[in-house]
Amino acid sequence: MNKTLQGYVNTHIEDTIATIEFFHPSHNSLPSNLLNDLTHKILELGANEEVLLIVIKSSGERTFCAGASFDELVSIENEDTGKTFFLGFANVINAIRTCGKIVIGRVHGKAVGGGVGLAAACDYCMASKWASVKLSELAVGIGPFVIGPAVERKVGLSAFSQMAINATEWQTAAWAKEKGLFNEVFDSVEQLDEYLTHFLDITKKMNPEALSGLKKVFWQSTDHWDSLLEERAATSGKLVLSTFAKETIGGFLKK
Repeated sequence: MNKTLQGYVNTHIEDTIATIEFFHPSHNSLPSNLLNDLTHKILELGANEEVLLIVIKSSGERTFCAGASFDELVSIENEDTGKTFFLGFANVINAIRTCGKIVIGRVHGKAVGGGVGLAAACDYCMASKWASVKLSELAVGIGPFVIGPAVERKVGLSAFSQMAINATEWQTAAWAKEKGLFNEVFDSVEQLDEYLTHFLDITKKMNPEALSGLKKVFWQSTDHWDSLLEERAATSGKLVLSTFAKETIGGFLKK
């Protein structure tokens, strides 16, 4: 089966809490079909009056999200297709930004590239100590253009610049918490899940109107992101066609 068509995005609603769980056999990477599903699910749950909070998590025990699907990246043959692929990440970020509900990230393991962007877009994000982070895009000839605004918004320009340029080095979950990407970090996944349950039990009792108002405050001054991220997607869509990117990504797939 074509790897880019594998995986799933499932949702579950219980007592005003909606959980979105995604999975892909290639370290929870995100091909176009999963990016589209994530976008639609986030917007659908955002419009659901029975939902107060949205949790985003991934399946498995190791990697939270490996970012863009290399199998799909290497198959891109023109700028329009490239832009369309990277718009998938832009659409997920903008869906979180505009859905109207507080979105909570559960990061149990490593996050790479677009996985870091997904975590950064969440309004509140908690992780295990195994959740090291890395922006690897520059190392494969692209650069974290689309997810950059979401990451910079959380960690600041200096930390984002460090991650973007030092594209081969992992940063620890403790570093990510210090910089503001993660709000909480726990010694085990079990402790992470225990605290997440505790946190949700408290937060779901809060005034829905106040939560909605805070969502608007958190994302103020980002109304231009629809056009900004589209421009960034076009940049990435062009760069992925470069000889450097094609050869580097192809080399990773052969390993």
